[in-house]
Amino acid sequence: MQNITKAVEKHRQLILDAERYIWQHPETGYKEVKTSAYMAEQFEKLGYTLTFAEGITGFTTEIDTGREGPTLLILAELDSIICPSHPECDPETGAVHSCGHHAQCAALLGIAAALTEKGILDELSGKIRLCTVPAEELLEIEYRTRLREQGIIKYMGGKSEFLSRGLFDGVDLAFLFHTGGKSYVNEGAVGCIAKKIIYKGKAAHAGGSPWKGNNALYAATCGLNAINAIRETFKDGDLIRVHPIITHGGDMVNAIPERVELESYVRGKTFASITESNARVNRALTGGAISLGTNIEIVDIPGYAPLYNSTGMMEACVDAVHQILPEHELADLPFGTGSTDMGDLSCIMPVVHPHVAGASGIGHGNNYQIADPEMACLGSAKWQLAMAKLLLENGAARAKKIIAEFKPQFASAKEYLDYMDSLNSSGDRIEYREDGTVSAKLN
Repeated sequence: MQNITKAVEKHRQLILDAERYIWQHPETGYKEVKTSAYMAEQFEKLGYTLTFAEGITGFTTEIDTGREGPTLLILAELDSIICPSHPECDPETGAVHSCGHHAQCAALLGIAAALTEKGILDELSGKIRLCTVPAEELLEIEYRTRLREQGIIKYMGGKSEFLSRGLFDGVDLAFLFHTGGKSYVNEGAVGCIAKKIIYKGKAAHAGGSPWKGNNALYAATCGLNAINAIRETFKDGDLIRVHPIITHGGDMVNAIPERVELESYVRGKTFASITESNARVNRALTGGAISLGTNIEIVDIPGYAPLYNSTGMMEACVDAVHQILPEHELADLPFGTGSTDMGDLSCIMPVVHPHVAGASGIGHGNNYQIADPEMACLGSAKWQLAMAKLLLENGAARAKKIIAEFKPQFASAKEYLDYMDSLNSSGDRIEYREDGTVSAKLN
């Protein structure tokens, strides 16, 4: 553990410089061109050969200890969120790393640098694959839908995209350390379905002849109110979260809105609770359209799987922090109600997704900052390397035990991705007949 600490400290300035550079150049998912290029340049300076994701951002590289053992994947996320009210956001795009992903990248660079130091790999077996992955934050659904239509991506989230491209082939277990206000290791987090909703009305002069139109905005507000009316039907234990936004509310103030667009998630603790609740939400949204005589197109897109952290990986994570940072305290937090595409990987391999302290303010808010870069970046790198050591030392005995005891939800990456593909749904939901009757597809 002392060697790990020394190896990370040797590259202190490299790590802290990376945190500042990426903070100052925030980019949202699948747009992280500067961030990916910066990380690639730094990795190549350290002597790494990189495998790039064709046509999108991000890369992987692998270190082989030369001794038989499993492959451990260590990840960092490239993308930012959007928060235009943050004082340090990009003034043109509103992008800002109020998610802490820039600190993840700095820590991963520190890990890469430390692994080049003499003696660090001597007691380890197997392989370590390092990865900078794009698009963890599930936002800009319309933009990503265009990327899908153009054949550039197949999945909204970067980890499923990398999984589908074979960039995680051969990986046996994985971890990613997030940055937040507290350090903790909890059971997991909810998954989600992403939604694009389009209400289709009929335009008319808003003052002269509003009766000739069908108001898509009013239909949308009826749909939103209907969602609010069914919230009490969601079971507490399912941790359902539905939080729509209107992204297009009409074209001009003196015309009845004929097209209104929304985006939303339906989050939940299990696939079953997500799909059941999503059907209720679709019924509520469709009822709003019928009430105003409009149509509605609902595009359901698989978001992220619920995350279930491996018990063995959680135990290794706790042991690692106690050994490398013995005075550092871990908070005790419940199952999370945010979503992450680490859940996708947890469906097929043992993973853990801990949080590292060092940030202040509200996550995704306009006051988020890295208040303690020592912990958020250097401490994170040390903790992760300590965990890698515990997993891969002694012939990778601990990692092999975790892998042997793991029971995946899906037998393979293909089986998982096929299931996610089955969640795709789109099209108009309502048919108005000449006899005055209506048929509707409610789920």
